[in-house]
Amino acid sequence: MANILIVDDEADIRFSLRGILEDEGYAVLEANSGEQAVKLLPQADLVFLDIWMPEAQIDGLKMLEIIQSKFSDLPVVMISGHANIETAVQAIKKGAYDFIEKPLSLEKILVIVKKALEFSKLRLENKALRASVSNKITQLTGRSKPIQELKRLIAQVAHTDTWVLITGENGTGKEIVARSIHAQSKRSDKPLVAVNCAAIPEELIESELFGHKKGSFTGAVEDKIGKFALAHKGTLFLDEIGDMSLKTQAKILRILQEQCFEPIGDNKTIQVNVRVIAATNKDLQREMEKGNFRQDLYFRLNVFPLHIPPLRKRVEDIPLLLEEFIKLFSQEHNFKPLKFSKEALNALLQYPWPGNVRELKNFVERMFILYAGKEVGLKDLPSEFKKNGQSNFDLNQDWIKESSQLINFKEARSEFERRFLAHHLKLVQGNISELARQIGLERTYLYKKLKSYNLI
Repeated sequence: MANILIVDDEADIRFSLRGILEDEGYAVLEANSGEQAVKLLPQADLVFLDIWMPEAQIDGLKMLEIIQSKFSDLPVVMISGHANIETAVQAIKKGAYDFIEKPLSLEKILVIVKKALEFSKLRLENKALRASVSNKITQLTGRSKPIQELKRLIAQVAHTDTWVLITGENGTGKEIVARSIHAQSKRSDKPLVAVNCAAIPEELIESELFGHKKGSFTGAVEDKIGKFALAHKGTLFLDEIGDMSLKTQAKILRILQEQCFEPIGDNKTIQVNVRVIAATNKDLQREMEKGNFRQDLYFRLNVFPLHIPPLRKRVEDIPLLLEEFIKLFSQEHNFKPLKFSKEALNALLQYPWPGNVRELKNFVERMFILYAGKEVGLKDLPSEFKKNGQSNFDLNQDWIKESSQLINFKEARSEFERRFLAHHLKLVQGNISELARQIGLERTYLYKKLKSYNLI
């Protein structure tokens, strides 16, 4: 529970406030002067500060300036029985959260405490979010034509408030594109709040997005501020939007249209101003045909579409990405830099990279662990990279000779399917869902096929 500091030279006021606050479960600290209060500020989550303390060397307004200079995130509620409107305005301008007059109203005090603590929590979370975003990559790496065109489009849309839908395979850098848009926008000084829609259980996603009140459902042990509120005046990044249930999609659509919502268990409507950037690795057109994605939500999100090409379609960017990741891991982990031989680099350029840039980054980290400070040659690469440019499935001469020995077309087709599926299953490291997405088959049907060929 929060610590509340009461600074007032009247003992009766301190006693009265203490009783009210302790009855609500708050811990209370007391000071009869600004000088005494300075020592207690580091322990406080909220301050009730009297403006008029004639015996103290530091009066209330001076104390407010000290708090703002050293503890700017600490909310301060000014109290006075002698102040006028001009004094109240002056206090608010100096950074006070609110102003109340004596005699103190029990109901008003409790309302102000609750709102001030919520405000403080929200401000601290926003500051943490901005700090985390500032330490992350906000520019795509590459000089290939597809990336140059993508950068141009990002620069065009960034300065507007237009909503953006980013599409691309897993690992292509959809979050980096979202951060790049936000960093170049007029909202860049506000938070970018990311929500991975696929990682949150369906029963919790409403709480995650809209927040909830304490006791509104089992497990809600305290009030929670939702992502929409955290993103106020900033950007909300909805990653893997295609994995939302239809029920949640309906609620999201209403909130996106109205820019207001009610936290779970609360009848208070919260108005927000957010820019929405959504991303998905799914074909939403196909998902709409299947009935898995709402058409109205798609058209609401797809105002400005951006597609990120897979790494295999911009192989000329691989040397730049390798250089970037080598520098990154050298700095982060104090590794000695490594380099790749000409033969090894050629093999990397010919590999299809089914996991895209994320797979490349993980590969570089693995090479650092094994060969930090050395040159990585072709013989040092994992087996999947040593196929001299034939890692993509094709009907080579050996296959044609073998297929001619088969009895009929049905057998030849079955053998083709088996080899095709075995090859691509290896490329996705056994991930059946990813394989189904890449080759365009329904997952259950694909699973049966793999089973029939004894591939799983």
